[in-house]
Amino acid sequence: MCGIVGAVAKRNVVSILVNGLLRLEYRGYDSAGLVVVRDGKLDRVRSNGRVAELELKSANTYGELGIAHTRWATHGVPSERNAHPHISRDLIAVVHNGIIENYETLRTGLTTQGYEFTSDTDTEVIAHLIHSHYAQGNLLAATQQALAQLVGAYAIGVVAADNPHQLIAARKGSPLLLGVGECEHFVASDMSALLQVTKNVVYLEEGDVVEVNLADYRIFDAQGKAAQRPVHVSELNNDSVELGEYQHYMQKEIHEQPQALANTLESVCNSQSLVPGIFGAEANNIFPKIENILILACGTSHHAGMVARYWLEELAGIQCTVEIASEYRYRTSVANPKTLVVTISQSGETADTLAALNHAKATGHAFTLAICNVPESAIIRQSKLRLLTRAGPEIGVASTKAFTTQLAALFLLTLVLAKTRGRLSAEKEQQFLHELRHLPSAVQKVLALEPQIAEMSKHFADKHHALFLGRGLHYPIALEGALKLKEISYIHAEAYPAGELKHGPLALVDKDMPVVSVAPNDALLEKLKSNLQEVRARGGELFVFADADTQIKEAEGIHILQMPEHAGFLSPILHTVPLQLLAYYVALQKGTDVDKPRNLAKSVTVE
Repeated sequence: MCGIVGAVAKRNVVSILVNGLLRLEYRGYDSAGLVVVRDGKLDRVRSNGRVAELELKSANTYGELGIAHTRWATHGVPSERNAHPHISRDLIAVVHNGIIENYETLRTGLTTQGYEFTSDTDTEVIAHLIHSHYAQGNLLAATQQALAQLVGAYAIGVVAADNPHQLIAARKGSPLLLGVGECEHFVASDMSALLQVTKNVVYLEEGDVVEVNLADYRIFDAQGKAAQRPVHVSELNNDSVELGEYQHYMQKEIHEQPQALANTLESVCNSQSLVPGIFGAEANNIFPKIENILILACGTSHHAGMVARYWLEELAGIQCTVEIASEYRYRTSVANPKTLVVTISQSGETADTLAALNHAKATGHAFTLAICNVPESAIIRQSKLRLLTRAGPEIGVASTKAFTTQLAALFLLTLVLAKTRGRLSAEKEQQFLHELRHLPSAVQKVLALEPQIAEMSKHFADKHHALFLGRGLHYPIALEGALKLKEISYIHAEAYPAGELKHGPLALVDKDMPVVSVAPNDALLEKLKSNLQEVRARGGELFVFADADTQIKEAEGIHILQMPEHAGFLSPILHTVPLQLLAYYVALQKGTDVDKPRNLAKSVTVE
């Protein structure tokens, strides 16, 4: 959560800071602020609300050194007084992502020393703590001493009023990167914030502290020793983070799914066979040793893992357990050294998933694999094996293309493990490769149903509750559909395996409770049809996303969206797309903020 931008240059950096924050608003958008250093003073501007308001308030501000922040509230309500940057005695200014777990103890000690707190945040202790060590005027040393006292996660940017061209930044448990320019340098939570000024980037590692000046920068590792980190040239471009012809980023990202899937599958779609090497050089040695799979993920990524369990057990014949990362890390578990631990994360910085990965490794799990969209993320770096989904930037808070590309990556894992275990014939391998090559085209056909889904969404305009049903492979897709609807339309939505309907949820069904059903033409179709009749018999209104050959007819109270084709094992990917579009158009009916739903942020880097 939260976004940081910092800059030091021989020009006014305010527009750089504000434009960077606009690109980072998906990380938090309940308040925003910036501070610049000018003539030995700190000039701070803050606003309660969106970055656009900060942009107006800072229009006449000038400074060649500054830090800025867009917030997702953890400690203290959204307000201007709680907005970053936080300042200590008009000398030290700090922006911070993460949570300081021992802030109350530090606050008590600092209050005793005479420091006055003007906010409810944990961040303000960092500013005062650095100030307390700043007697010698060495901002780098003061920051390093302060960081040694912090318990928790952080990415910070620090400036001092009497250091007009020096910016200190550090990270532990929260992402932060350094942008390299010519006689100007930058820091940010995400590369998208820096595309306006540079494509040269240094990914800071866990525990790194960087001293940034006009001409150069120095990096120190967690032990305080000078460190060298490679400079990468980012592959991102401005087009990938611009709206273009679309009304919202969510709509844009839904429509980007054919290309995103093609990018994920490029390594196999241009090849004639599946090889373990697509998951890393060590996969050839690790995969034959695997006895079972443990998938750790949160939210949408957890739903992807639930689908993968069906694939892995049926096609690869390997036992699979799927756990919510935040629950797994806090329970006593029994480790099997021959388990492959798979973590799934769009950002690769999800705090609970990272902590779960570290917990698994600490208990004796040596075989780890990350499925992620961000190449230099913490989860990628901390895993032995990896597969990048290459979905491109996902700005909308409600995940769309990240989910479908995760599913594609997990299906590849299933096929490679099935082949390793002698359960995939050459004929079947070619059949699945053909289906994977066809997948982007199949998704494009589903997107053509958008006008029908937009019309269907009108039935939800006055609704406050909804049920989603699915069976087998498609139960997790029903869960994902319900999550999307509640995230952006604020309709209370729940999902159930359709067979569970009569074990309680049926009591909720009436004319005001729409029931959305995923109905592929698979082995469970006839069972599902019986479940749908149970709904109609109680006056419930049905919205059925059905394959072309399911023989489910339109009737009073039964609305059918006919899918173009049945995709077999890949059907969950196709059925996801109309559920995403339904949530999107219902949100438009409700008039909610699609890309920035209330109380949520995109990158969940706090527990």
